[in-house]
Amino acid sequence: MGKRARKSWHFASELVLGLVLLLILALGIYILVTPLPAATVPLASQLFDVQGQPIAKFYTEHRVEVPLSEISPLLQNAVVAVEDYRFFEHFGVDPVAVARALVRNMQAGRVIEGGSTITQQLAKNLYLTPERTLERKFRELILTFKLETRYSKEQILRLYLNTINFGHGAYGVEVASQTYFGKHARDLNLAEAALLAGIPKSPSYYSPYVDPSAALARREIVLKAMADRGYITADEAAQAAKEPLRLGGLKRGPGRAPYFVDYVFRELQQRYSSDMLHKGGLKIYTTLNIEVQEAAEKAFRQGLPAVFKDANGVTQPQGALVALDPATGAILAMIGGQDFSETPLNRALAPRQPGSAFKPFVYLAALQNGYTAASTIVCEPIALPVTGQVPWTPTDYGSQDYHYRPLTLREALTISDNVVSARLNYELGPAKGIAMAHDLGISGRLTPHLSSVLGTNEVTPLDMATAFAPFANGGKKVQPWAIRWVENRSGRMLEEHKPNTQQVADPRAIYVLTSILQDVTRPGGTASVVGQNLERPVAGKTGTSQGNAWFVGYTPEVVAAVYVGNDVPAQDVNGTGGGLAAPIFAHFVKEALAGKPAQEFTRPAGIVELDICRESGLLATRWCPPESVYKEVFIQGTQPWQPCTKHTPWSSWQLTWPLNEAKEPEETPAAPLSPLQEPESTAAPPSDQQPSEPTAPSTQPPSGEPAAPAETPPPAAAPSSP
Repeated sequence: MGKRARKSWHFASELVLGLVLLLILALGIYILVTPLPAATVPLASQLFDVQGQPIAKFYTEHRVEVPLSEISPLLQNAVVAVEDYRFFEHFGVDPVAVARALVRNMQAGRVIEGGSTITQQLAKNLYLTPERTLERKFRELILTFKLETRYSKEQILRLYLNTINFGHGAYGVEVASQTYFGKHARDLNLAEAALLAGIPKSPSYYSPYVDPSAALARREIVLKAMADRGYITADEAAQAAKEPLRLGGLKRGPGRAPYFVDYVFRELQQRYSSDMLHKGGLKIYTTLNIEVQEAAEKAFRQGLPAVFKDANGVTQPQGALVALDPATGAILAMIGGQDFSETPLNRALAPRQPGSAFKPFVYLAALQNGYTAASTIVCEPIALPVTGQVPWTPTDYGSQDYHYRPLTLREALTISDNVVSARLNYELGPAKGIAMAHDLGISGRLTPHLSSVLGTNEVTPLDMATAFAPFANGGKKVQPWAIRWVENRSGRMLEEHKPNTQQVADPRAIYVLTSILQDVTRPGGTASVVGQNLERPVAGKTGTSQGNAWFVGYTPEVVAAVYVGNDVPAQDVNGTGGGLAAPIFAHFVKEALAGKPAQEFTRPAGIVELDICRESGLLATRWCPPESVYKEVFIQGTQPWQPCTKHTPWSSWQLTWPLNEAKEPEETPAAPLSPLQEPESTAAPPSDQQPSEPTAPSTQPPSGEPAAPAETPPPAAAPSSP
């Protein structure tokens, strides 16, 4: 080679070397100066109950981040020993490991070993797709160097341990520890740590749930690596290798409160993207009280046994139970069926005919329009005119169609008399009862008809619980709600719910109505089973219609709607609200409020108590039979002033027993009654208009409405509990 050629070659070599060095320098500056791309590790969003207990998670990759201090050092050492034992020595890429892998792969004629370090694997997990291209490999190297320059080895190890895949949807060591051993990552022993550390190499192959023998063989490899690197002694490795495989068991099934969780998820979907819900690490704090939920599930399970499977393989009858805090509307418990995994249909949100459980809305409207609990209406055959249709003649439920005597509104609602309720709805005007139902919280469409008082419109259990809440809180409308607040993964609050209420009913009328509905749960009422099981003030109303049995009840602390029925409404449940739904309510409330002192319903100002004759609804006199006299409560100013006209010195009762000296009746103690507030003005008294008596009366409701007969037990004996 000539002198000129040598000179040219040296010049070219120096130029190339200079360019290489310049490239390396530029690359170094690029790595140091340019920021890492934003890496958001997918995190499961978590739901918590009102006491902060975890309920459920939303995720595509189930992951819970924990600091190194919450990860067993045994597990940290096991992962480093088997995955990258020179992790604390190299700069992100391990030339020794790369060379070793290259030689072994060439000897085997195929890829049997990788040379990727923990940092390289982290770069892939955080930023890259699984594709295998030179461009991706180059980007991996750049990102690896960036990670090494930005983070300490401990930070890189923490990130890695929180991102690796352990199979069965478990990402990160905390969820993996729970999945395989049912314990926290900080509590793992040596044998457990070694088994977990061996899984990420091939989660589908080394899972102990898939192949226990392969998992144990892999565990031995990890233990040997730990001993070889000085993390443990050979004796410790041998002892751990003898440990039998003890798994915590995969948790399957719908989890806790699945219908409530689904309800919350559907609400969140309206405000957050799917990625945010499944990967954003949100913390969602709900109104659910898991203890109240478990009490509801226990009562529901015991009171609603499986009877048969329908054509779709779904257990029937089904049902729902939804409980609210009557003061705020917060949902405390929600059940939408017997088994969420069998059918996710949430029957707490499904419209059904409530039967006589609808009657209190009409009675409250009456109490706010001049009627009193002592107002009387005769239970006898009557044809109620329907414009353009055949008149409707309502009848009572059971063996006796009519009582053929006046009933006070208290007695009529207590025994759920249909005839008196229908006449009351006619006198009042069906629109008033419908308006009251809407005012109290029924959100669905309701059509005013004469028979609407019997529950022929369809409503949801959630709406019924919502509309009964004002009965327990003094007439304030509430909105049902399930989410208290939501935080992002950094703890910043994204939203917070502040409940609000609106006064929609006269607290005095509410108090009077509650006093009547308390009688429903006492002997002689259609839900006496409730009073028999609860030693605390309680009120409510049964409802029975074709294929549906209801009880909606409340105490000062909780309001709940219970529905039992078949998914095909034409199939009868062979029971009544008092026989099927009321016992579930009673057992639920007994369990949910166990250990809590009983609270009385608060009495508002503007209420008076008087001795009334139940046969006339007027003031009792010394001539009224003692068994006909009871204490009645009135909104001040609506109480009767006229003495009883049925029992006088000249009445048949007095003349038949002339020697029976008339005397003042003994006072009947007033039952503890309702909560409430300051009185409001009452509406004008009802019209004196009486229905005409048309010919050819019908015993069916007006056309276009499904029949929804309510319950009325025979008056001669203590009624059954429909």
